Amino acid sequence: MARVKIALPDTFSFAATLPVRITDLNYGGHLGNDALLGILHEARVQFLAHLGAAEFDPATKLGFIMVDVAIEYKAEAFYGDTLTIDMAANDPGKYGFDIVYQVRNQAGKEITRAKTWDAMLRLQHA
Repeated sequence: MARVKIALPDTFSFAATLPVRITDLNYGGHLGNDALLGILHEARVQFLAHLGAAEFDPATKLGFIMVDVAIEYKAEAFYGDTLTIDMAANDPGKYGFDIVYQVRNQAGKEITRAKTWDAMLRLQHA
């Protein structure tokens, strides 16, 4: 299987800052991949709010769904680290767009890169 490689944009339009919590650690004592996805999701919701969009609008029943995700791990993060998640929207299309993420710790060390494809859909059961 080929390694995931995520190209970063020249500029980012938003940054969120989130801590690594004790519950985010895996058995190796560092940030677990499941917890990282949760951190990216929280940052994504903040980014959508920054853009003036909600993840879900109950009036229209339209919502953004994270359809795909790719994560390129660069380094470990640990309890007490403060992560800065820089984000930019890319490749807008008829139904959605990419969000590109760069995650760094408080020392500026790159922890991960990620990309999600977010689609706007009518949520039938919401």
